[in-house]
Amino acid sequence: MIDALNSATTTALERRLVRAALLGSAFGAFMLGGLCAASAQTVTVWSGYPEMAPFYEHVAQGLKAKNPNLNVKVEAIALREHEKRIALGLTSGVAGATVIELQGSTVRRYIENDLLPKAPDAVANFVKEKANFDEFFTSNASFEGAVYGVPLFRGQAALYYNTDMFKEAGLSTPPKTMEEYTQYAEKLTKRGADGNPTVSGWSLRLTGGGQGIAEKFWINLFQYGGSVLEPTADGKWRANYANEAGRATLKQYLQNVHVLKTVTPEMPADAEAFERGQTAMFIRESWVIGDIASKAPNLTYATAPLPRGSIALPTNLYVKAEGADAKAAWDFVMATNEPENLTWLLKNVGWLPNRSGVDYSSVTSTSPAFGAFVNYPKDYKFFTLPSIGPIEEVLTRLAAQLTNAFRNASLAKDDTAIDAFLKSAADETNQILRREGLLGK
Repeated sequence: MIDALNSATTTALERRLVRAALLGSAFGAFMLGGLCAASAQTVTVWSGYPEMAPFYEHVAQGLKAKNPNLNVKVEAIALREHEKRIALGLTSGVAGATVIELQGSTVRRYIENDLLPKAPDAVANFVKEKANFDEFFTSNASFEGAVYGVPLFRGQAALYYNTDMFKEAGLSTPPKTMEEYTQYAEKLTKRGADGNPTVSGWSLRLTGGGQGIAEKFWINLFQYGGSVLEPTADGKWRANYANEAGRATLKQYLQNVHVLKTVTPEMPADAEAFERGQTAMFIRESWVIGDIASKAPNLTYATAPLPRGSIALPTNLYVKAEGADAKAAWDFVMATNEPENLTWLLKNVGWLPNRSGVDYSSVTSTSPAFGAFVNYPKDYKFFTLPSIGPIEEVLTRLAAQLTNAFRNASLAKDDTAIDAFLKSAADETNQILRREGLLGK
């Protein structure tokens, strides 16, 4: 179902060097005790999504009947801080039983350096069972044929649009092409007396830290047939955005910001802006459905599939523990995949569970907004981030370059300048891949 990108490999020497670098980066770690599990029957859950905390607490409550002595401590923080915590904790040593939530694309470097253990046989067999998971998810939770994690949920994008604003603008259906996205944005933008936008027609990701800007750019780029990275015949990777698709994507950002002025970097953005009526449409994952239900229950909106396809970014659960601690942690991980808990996750949080063979209709039938995420066209395409060590660096560096480009009005009407920018950014991407021995021919 999902057109997954294949993983590249690194040599044993490179793994040792990476491990040394990871250990070096964590040298001098402080206050680690505050990050660790407290006792033999305490399982600590590290999450990078604060909205997931109620789910893990729900799972823990369900386990109380079977194991009243089990104490589950949920530590859910912002994703970037979570990533730093993992790098610090795993390289310096984690005491007790810790369940770690990680995207399949970022876990590779920890597994390659023996910082996370394989899953027990019973857990691995559950993950490998085709009735439970699509091959894409099993592969994403595995490394060199061995299962290390248990698939839980995925990030998958769709368009959210305010139906009242569409009606006011005379629009009865969502945009179906990228060209229509811009046309709709023009019609939907509300302006003040000075002509400046007060409600954006299309909230694009223009600011913010980390790799999110590059991921969102990749989603739009995918609609034009491009990708930030592409696999090569020799099993490696190279940049794939200094081309016509990249130009069309960046030009669309620049036209909306500087020419049509349907959105600006300073305007409120993302889910919060949508819930407050400060933007008419934006592209985001399914968790927004749960967020709207809790924060803006009276908002009138709908969702729609993207023109060509979407990112599918699986998040898995891994365990760092030994002996009896490990058993308690894996028992908790397995409990998260019980049908009742997965249905609770979809209904109350909104992230899409990855497990197959579970009847989610009690949720999807009463929440039409899930339609775009589960009822997409047959020829709908999916992509995911490559599971390679430097993927975060590649995306973070590209995000920094894009942030500068989005603010550069001189690029908006100059295709030659756009091409030069894209070539420079792609050169940097390829330099990172070359340094890691991952640049393909």
